[in-house]
This record gives sequence, structure tokens and C-alpha cells, in this order.
Amino acid sequence: MSNHTPDQLQIFLDIATEAALAGGAVLQAYWGNLEAVQEKGRPGDLVTEADKAAETAILAVITRHFPEHQILAEESGQLGDTTSEYLWAIDPLDGTTNYAHQYPFFSSSVGLLIDGIPQVGAIYDPFHNELFRAAKGLGSTCNRRPIRVSKTDQLSKSLLVSGFAYDRQETIDNNYAEFCHLTHLTQGVRRSGSASIDLAHVACGRVDGYWERGLQPWDIAAGIVIVEESGGKLSAYDGSPLVISSGRILATNSYIHSSLSQELSQVTPLSGWESAGNQLTR
Repeated sequence: MSNHTPDQLQIFLDIATEAALAGGAVLQAYWGNLEAVQEKGRPGDLVTEADKAAETAILAVITRHFPEHQILAEESGQLGDTTSEYLWAIDPLDGTTNYAHQYPFFSSSVGLLIDGIPQVGAIYDPFHNELFRAAKGLGSTCNRRPIRVSKTDQLSKSLLVSGFAYDRQETIDNNYAEFCHLTHLTQGVRRSGSASIDLAHVACGRVDGYWERGLQPWDIAAGIVIVEESGGKLSAYDGSPLVISSGRILATNSYIHSSLSQELSQVTPLSGWESAGNQLTR
């Protein structure tokens, strides 16, 4: 893997920040003024003119500074030189359903993978005017102030966050059972509807852990770096190394990581589906 100096990573971070802020500015302009909300395929998988305009603004920043880099963007797909060691993973509007309903949890997320490993990330929440960012070895910040994960060390005292993929009506592996199981073991499980916001909130200690399936690299690339640099831990559900293309992620303050991983292993999709159904019908 290529080695980069802190100064080089800082340059990448500054560009990621510029891009995320540009996307967020577009989202602010369209907030409450949408004219076209469409479904991309699955029910609930929405796209709006704000998604597209924000992505255009983000791409303009990235391609102006790094025209030779590879890009993976939610609306535009794969762009640029696929042989490049640099891959920008871009979600111009993470939380489109929230945004379309004017529910205030959404962001513009810009992450940079170098040789396949997330190294730089910027997440901008324009509604709350919060900018989360990090680069490998440089720490994590919110609005330029250092952030750290929580110190909660017991699952029973934790607050978690999770989400449900667009295919949840088509598969029994839909996270319902895990959600119910962990709701009974913790102080609560929340659902924000934005993976990047969830990871940012783990990083700054507002929640103690997060898990989800059905994710894309653009959903989590930026957040992975921000959590790591704030002292958190990331892995697959079973505690093995995280594979970003798997679509599954477990992120915690590190203290409850093993416990949360063990509890997730207790729930299987089939028995979990039946269990969740029993819980919900009581």
C-alpha cells in the first residue's frame, strides 16, 4: 500500500471537506423545495433533484483537483480511471427518504479509499451545521474540534443505532430480529435513516454502537475513518476484519464491541424473523 505523509493526507482531507460542504450547500438550497421525488427501483429507494445537483457539485470539486482519480458515486456510478489507487466514494445525499419528508437527518458524505482502504472522510450535516471529518493519523473532529467515542463499557447501559435496507420486505435477513433482540438488552436502539450520520454519532459519543446490513461503500467510507480516528472499532458482525464491499458493518466505541458482536451472533435470520414477529405481535 502506498504511504502518504500527514501533509498529503491533509490536502486530501481539505478537498473532501470542500466537496462535502459544496454538496451540503445544495441540499440546503433544495430543502423544502423539491419538485420531483422518484423511486429508483425498490419501494422507498428514492432519488430527487437535490441528490443529483449535490452530486454534480461534489464531483466538480473532486475532478477539478484530481481529474486522474477514480470515483464511485451513488447516482453516477463508476467514473474515472479504474486503475487508480485513489477511489472517492461519494453519497451526495445520505438519507434521501428523510430529506424528502423534511425529517432532519441527512448528510453529504465524501470518503477517499487509497488502495482499497478508507483513509479520508468528510460528512456534512447541513441541517445541524455539523461537519465531521478525519484522516488516518490526524484524528477526528466535529466543526474543527476533536471528538472521541463514548466510554460506556456495558451493553446494558448502551444506546445503539441501526437501520434497515431497501430489500427488507424481500428477505428474512432484514435486521428486524437483531433490532428487537438488542432493544431488550440495551437502553435503546435508534434508527436515524442515514448510515453516515450514525457513524458520525458513534465517533462523537452520542451513541455507543451501530450495526447494519445492505450498505454500499459510499454509505460508510467516510464514516469508517471518522470512527477509527475517534478511538472506535469497526469489524464485520462476527468481529473479523471489515470488508467494505460486504455491505455489513459493526462500529462501536470499542468497549462494547465484543459483547455486541456476540449478541448479533445469537440471532439467525430465520429464527430471528419468527422471534421478531412474536415480539411485534404481543
